Amino acid sequence: MIEISGVTMDFGEARSEKPSLSDISLTIPEGCIFGFLGSNGAGKSTLLRLMSGVYPATSGEIKIDGENVYDNPNAKEKIFFVNDETTQFANYTADELRMFYKGAYPAFSDSVFEKVMSALKLPLDKKLSTFSKGMKRQAIVALAIAAQTKYLLFDEAFDGLDPAMRRMVKNIITDDIFDRGATLILSSHNLTEISEICDHAMLIHEGELIFCDELDALREGFTKVQLVVRDPALAEENALRAGITGLGLEVLDIVSMGSIRQVIVKAPEDEVVSKLSALSPELAEGVPLTLEEIFIYELEARGYGSADLINEDK
Repeated sequence: MIEISGVTMDFGEARSEKPSLSDISLTIPEGCIFGFLGSNGAGKSTLLRLMSGVYPATSGEIKIDGENVYDNPNAKEKIFFVNDETTQFANYTADELRMFYKGAYPAFSDSVFEKVMSALKLPLDKKLSTFSKGMKRQAIVALAIAAQTKYLLFDEAFDGLDPAMRRMVKNIITDDIFDRGATLILSSHNLTEISEICDHAMLIHEGELIFCDELDALREGFTKVQLVVRDPALAEENALRAGITGLGLEVLDIVSMGSIRQVIVKAPEDEVVSKLSALSPELAEGVPLTLEEIFIYELEARGYGSADLINEDK
């Protein structure tokens, strides 16, 4: 497993007065597909680089199967990190990159590399500078899979791919992960994609960990309630919020739609409906939130505007 314990990363005054990451602790189980979510500038890319041993944390530690990752070749052999940029590979052909990575990863498979490159219809003898952005991304994914590492880390793995190729690359990656029992850590601004392929996810905002859990548990921990209450004392949204809060429920949002109030509550559906019965509602019907809704409401509760959620941090 990957263990991240009390990790803080402070680049100093040259970057920001606030640390990029502050006291992050989480465990990534072996054999899972783990989604990294976060607001703009949250620190996801920084955390992925720390996990890859690119640079040391200011404090705390990151262990890969019990070994510290920084400056540790044995631990790094278990990780292949695909960052969100490919410009550094421009002057190399795919075949030259194959030879480079074979020297770093003892389990590198020529047959797997050639099979994936053939499936993607990518040439081995042309420089990546002649490739489109999407083709560059596909070539690096082929190298990552061929390295046969235990842990694959992707920062915006599907960026620049058209929908059809996006689906194909995603299937190639997940098929490899399942076949080998490997672990995939995936950062993406596409929350639907994360929801479809990940079984765990975490959210960081301004360098702090907001949540980290299995997706099913996350969804069950939030409820959207269609609520109709006829009590005049609860007619105003602020009064209704206070009334629900008084029942021991954390209200994230209330939206009025005629006589119906759509209430977002941070609690499981059965608990919410049971406690709301104290208000003698005419209607109290709950459903779990989607991952995208959880993301938005968690960040809006912290003053992060929903209009800013289109773009992802780098």
